[in-house]
Order: sequence, then structure tokens, then C-alpha cells
Amino acid sequence: MTSTTSAIEFLQSEADDFRQTFAAVREEIGKVIVGQARVVEAAMTALFCGGNVLLEGVPGLGKTELVKAMAQVLDLEFRRIQFTPDLMPADIIGTNIMQTDEHGRYRFEFRQGPIFTQLLLADEINRASPKTQSALLETMQEGTVTTGGVIHRLVQPFFVLATQNPLEQEGTYPLPEAQLDRFLFKVDVPFLSRQELNDVVSRTILKPVVELRRLMDAARILQLRDVLNKVVVADPIRDFACRLVLATHPDSEFATDDVRRFVRWGASPRAAQSLIKAARVRALSEGRAHVAFDDIRHFADEVLGHRALLNYDGQAENIAVTSLVHDCVASLPEQAA
Repeated sequence: MTSTTSAIEFLQSEADDFRQTFAAVREEIGKVIVGQARVVEAAMTALFCGGNVLLEGVPGLGKTELVKAMAQVLDLEFRRIQFTPDLMPADIIGTNIMQTDEHGRYRFEFRQGPIFTQLLLADEINRASPKTQSALLETMQEGTVTTGGVIHRLVQPFFVLATQNPLEQEGTYPLPEAQLDRFLFKVDVPFLSRQELNDVVSRTILKPVVELRRLMDAARILQLRDVLNKVVVADPIRDFACRLVLATHPDSEFATDDVRRFVRWGASPRAAQSLIKAARVRALSEGRAHVAFDDIRHFADEVLGHRALLNYDGQAENIAVTSLVHDCVASLPEQAA
């Protein structure tokens, strides 16, 4: 047996192990989260590849319960921040406090804020001022907090799941493009079906509370992240992801007619990176050590939908960016001309 064959077999065994672990975690979370399979898959995918998620949905759909369930199953520390207009950056990241030592000398001591955790629920993030929202930028991108000229590193894995309500717009501050771009996914949380709503009532009121099992820990998550870097991404598939991002730009040769008509600015280069990252997780979750074209398409809505900006005509006609993404995906050939 050659060394190449051994390496391939070892990588396949790691892919099989990832698939079993991913399925077990998803099944355990499903004991308390009814329906919302797409939301659970997106949150798990983002966590495993080191990204963050923005959930948009009406209150009461289980967004908080999802993060709490993930924290229990994955044995990670969880904190929740309720964003309000009067919330200040120091309320999130912490502040320096004047203290005296045993000799009576004054010194500054940094008191960590609630952002120093592993799973952070930023609830109704668009209710805070832009100044407060920007306090998350460095943390979401670098996993660090800088205050008083000192860089503080957060314990990994670090995962932000932010929510915003699509109905109440008074007293809100839309997230700036730079912050939206830091989210790997933006996921729309649909309302429950009749059967799912019955299941929610039954599980939460008519039956005993379910105790979730701890299936892994932080060290295991970081170990699985290392496996992602070994997943093969062939050149044509990488190019397909790049062409898909370019298709959201109105001046690109790959753009559809509707993109040219309704889009002011397309997705950033970070979108192409996100497509590859998410595709690697999906490939492993299905037991494959290589990325397929369908893996790139699978999360196109969640990756591109919040990164393309509509122009005046698009906003006036209330065009859904996801419908433009669907057209881009459907019209883009797998092989470049």
C-alpha cells in the first residue's frame, strides 16, 4: 500500500468520523428544537468552520433555546446580551477599573465583559447604536478584544449568534455593511407548521424537560476544525464559487439581467471564502473528503443574501436578494467557458 493510498484512506476515515459526530450533535439538539432543521444545520456549520450567524425571525421561535442547546451538547460556556439603545461598548467588552494593590498604589484592572465567553447570543443586535454594534467587529473577525492598548484573546471556539426582528423597525439601527460581512450566514427563521407547533406545546408543557447529553467539548471542536483544512477543493469548484460571487456584481460578465438592473454592489471576497468553508463542512457532514458543486450551492442563500446591496430600483420594487441569488445559481454553469 502506497503512502498516498494510506493518506486517502485516513482522510476518509476522518470524514466518516465527522459525519457521525455531526449527525449525533444535530440529533441531540433536535430533542429540544422542533423543526428549523435548516437553522440548526447552518448554526452547526458556522460553529465548526469558525464563522458567525445572523438570525432574522419573529420572537418565540427558539433562537435562544438553540444556543443554549448547543452550549449543553458541546460543553461550551454560554452568555446572552440583550441589545438596547442605551447599551454601551463597555457593557459588552468590559472596562478598565482603578484599583489599589496591597501597597496602596493605584493601578488599572481590566474587568471582562460578557463577550468573554464561547457561545454568545447577541439578541436584537440592531436595537443598539452603531457605536455599540461596532464593538463586535474586531471580536467576530479576529477573536480578540483591544482596550487600553492591550489585546485580550478570547477562548476558542468563539461563536456569535445574533438575532434581529424583521417586524419592529422603530428604534432600530440597520447593521452596516462591514458588520453584515462578518457574518458567515444570515438565516431567515420561518414560522412553525401546524404539526411543529403542536410538538412545541407538547414538549415544553405536556412532557418532562429533556436533559441533553454532552457529546463533545472545545478541544474536540478545534480538532474537527483541523480536519476541514484537509478537505479537497478542486480548481473548477473553487472557480465556481468565485464566479458565483462575481455573478452578484452588476458589472460582471457572469451577472444576470436582474442583477444588472437591481443590484448596486455585489458580495465581497469574504463571501467566496465563506462558500468554501461552508462547503467543506457540508462535504464532511455527508462523509465526503472532497467538495462537490452542490456543496457550494447548498448555502448560497445564507452566504450571499446579506452581502449584495440593492440599488434604488431594487428597493423600490421590494426585490428579494435571495431570489436574485437563486437566479445566479441556476444560470451559472459548472464549467467555465
